[in-house]
Amino acid sequence: MDPLSEVLSLLKPRSYITAGFDAGGAWALTLDDLAGRIKCYAVIKGSCWLSMDHLEHPMQLRAGDCFVLPSGRTVTIGSDLAMTPKRASEVLDPNRSGEIVTYNGGGDVYLIGSRFEVNGRHAEVLLQTMPPLMRIETSGDRERLRLSIEHMMEEFREAQPGSSLVAQQLAHMMLVQALRLYLSQQSIDNVSWLAALADPQLSLALAAIHAHPAFPWTVQELAARAGMSRSLFAERFRQRTGETPIAYLARWRMMLAGEKLVSGRCTLARVASSLGYESERAFNTAFKRVMGMSPRRYARAAQREDHRE
Repeated sequence: MDPLSEVLSLLKPRSYITAGFDAGGAWALTLDDLAGRIKCYAVIKGSCWLSMDHLEHPMQLRAGDCFVLPSGRTVTIGSDLAMTPKRASEVLDPNRSGEIVTYNGGGDVYLIGSRFEVNGRHAEVLLQTMPPLMRIETSGDRERLRLSIEHMMEEFREAQPGSSLVAQQLAHMMLVQALRLYLSQQSIDNVSWLAALADPQLSLALAAIHAHPAFPWTVQELAARAGMSRSLFAERFRQRTGETPIAYLARWRMMLAGEKLVSGRCTLARVASSLGYESERAFNTAFKRVMGMSPRRYARAAQREDHRE
């Protein structure tokens, strides 16, 4: 499995609500329900403004733009950001999946998209390592993403039996395609694993780590996969991700280990062996260093959390 697919599989995104939003006149909403969620929207008609704390100036979104919000930071969106925004959680019905919500009379700007609940145990860590805002243009040769969006619009308009389920499946396609296009832009200036994945050379090293996490990788071997010198590879990897290649490898191994431990289908010795550790002791030490607790304590805590849910 490729790195993007593997990370999404750990996040376990589930389309909780997929809907259209038709707004008119002067309006502003604060999207205050983003914690632990990913939002992916496309602007179909008109334009609006988006503001969040990491932006020096508000960003204008026009028809043909798609944007992904994965970090949980509060975002304000609207036609007039000088207005006092209303909280989206108080204005919009979170249960109206599959419908078009008309706000302030509608007619000026139309967006469609989805809110994804992420259920993976490492969701918070993974989301924090993603850019707070990803903007993608759907014009030009972005045919697949545009087709998914157009198909979703048809489902909203026609309201055929099963439309809600079809729209949710299309929402997943829209999210993956948006992330693909974001990576293809190769102009990512934030520090994240996505920035490394967008780098043509570093992505080769990431692919090697994800394909064979149990292999005893060294910086030299990963640099060779990337076609770079050891020193240049190590420097660029740290610049792009904020951590060393070996630290990334260790963290990824422990996330995989956490999933295996919680499933209850593998013994501790088997989990350790599957990730390249020669002894349980070595694995325990590495797991505690990365995850902050022993493997057994981690598994028990996750199981208690499952029972509460």
